[in-house]
Amino acid sequence: MATKIRLARHGAKKNPFYRIVIAHSESPRNGKFIEVIGTYDPFKEKPRANFKQDRLTHWLKTGAIPTLIVKHLIKETRKVTA
Repeated sequence: MATKIRLARHGAKKNPFYRIVIAHSESPRNGKFIEVIGTYDPFKEKPRANFKQDRLTHWLKTGAIPTLIVKHLIKETRKVTA
């Protein structure tokens, strides 16, 4: 079964907060996941994602596929840190 790197929504109504998780591709959005590798808060002054870089590279090497939004967040964090 394929694994994906995707967002799981948490927080209050109209105030979302996201965890970046590793989950099986068939599990629901907020369902069972394997590991939490980061967070994303879109309502901060500078919305930025925080990743555990070592775990992110581990899962990318093992074949986990990031969703389009997570792929964009990874690019943005690498621009900021570089």
